[in-house]
Amino acid sequence: QQSNLTSYGATALAIITLEAFAGMWINAFLACVLCIAWVKKKSLNSNEKILLLLGCSRFCYLCISWVYFFLSIIFPNYLYIHTIIQLIVSFQTFFNYSNLWFSACLCVFYCIKIANFRNRFFIYLKGKIDRIVPWLLLVSGILASAVSIIIYDFAETVHSNNLNFTCLGNFWEVSVRKDKHFFFSFFLMGFGYAASFMAVIFSAVFLLFSLWRHKRKMQTNSMNNLSMDTHIRAMESILSFLVMYSINFICLILTIIYANKNENTMTLLIFMYLNAFPGVHSLILIFSNPKLEKALLKIMSCVKCK
Repeated sequence: QQSNLTSYGATALAIITLEAFAGMWINAFLACVLCIAWVKKKSLNSNEKILLLLGCSRFCYLCISWVYFFLSIIFPNYLYIHTIIQLIVSFQTFFNYSNLWFSACLCVFYCIKIANFRNRFFIYLKGKIDRIVPWLLLVSGILASAVSIIIYDFAETVHSNNLNFTCLGNFWEVSVRKDKHFFFSFFLMGFGYAASFMAVIFSAVFLLFSLWRHKRKMQTNSMNNLSMDTHIRAMESILSFLVMYSINFICLILTIIYANKNENTMTLLIFMYLNAFPGVHSLILIFSNPKLEKALLKIMSCVKCK
C-alpha cells in the first residue's frame, strides 16, 4: 500500500510539474514580450498593462502552487514548520485573487472599449476607461492583499490550534471539525469568486448584445465594418474565459462538497485543472492578440530551425 501511495504521489507530482512549468513558460513569454514592448515604446496601452500584470500574477501563482505541491509530496514535514505554510498559503491566495481580478478587469475593459451603446454613462466610461484601468488594477491588488492577510491570520489560527489542513490552489481542506474559521474562509473565497465571476458574465452579455445589434445594423444598411472583427475577437476571448471561469467556479463548489470526505482522487483532479487554467487561458489570450501571436510564432519558427 505504501508503494502504491508513493507511485500515486510521483505520478501526481509529474503531471502537476508538467502543467505548472508549461503554464510558467507561457506566462513568462507573455510578460517578457510586453516588457520588451514597454522598453521600446516607453509606454503601454491599457490592454497591455492588464495583460502584463495578469501574466506576472499567473507566473507567480504557478510557482507557489508547485512549491506547495512539491513539499506536500516530497517533504511533507516542512509544511508543519511555523510560518512556512502560512506564508505559502498567503502568497498563493494573493496571486490567485490577483489573477481572478485582473482577468475580470480585462473582460470589463474589452466590454467598455469595444461595445457600442448610446447610454450617457457608458459613453462617459468609454472616454475615461484608459484613466480608470490603473485604478481598477490598484483596487484589485489591494483587495487581493487584504484577502491574503486575512487568510494568513486564519492559517495562523489553524496552526496554533493544531488543526491539520491542506491548501490546494484555490481551495481548503480542513479535516478536524467545522468551525467559524473554516466557514469564513469558504465565504471569503466564494465572495471573491462570485464578484469577479459576475463581472465576467455581465461583460460577456453586454458585448454579445452589442455584437448582435452591430451585426443587425450592418445587414440593414448593407455595409461592411472592420469593427465586426474586433467584436468577434474580443467575444471569443471573453467566451473562452467565461467557460473556463465557470469550470473554476464549479471546482470551488466541489471543494466544499468533498472538503471532509478525504476524496484524494477528486481533489487531485480539481488541482490539476486549477493548475492548467492559468496556462491555457493565457495561451488563448496570446492567440487572440496579433502582436503576441506573431512573437510566439516567430519564436516557434526559430526553435524549429535549430
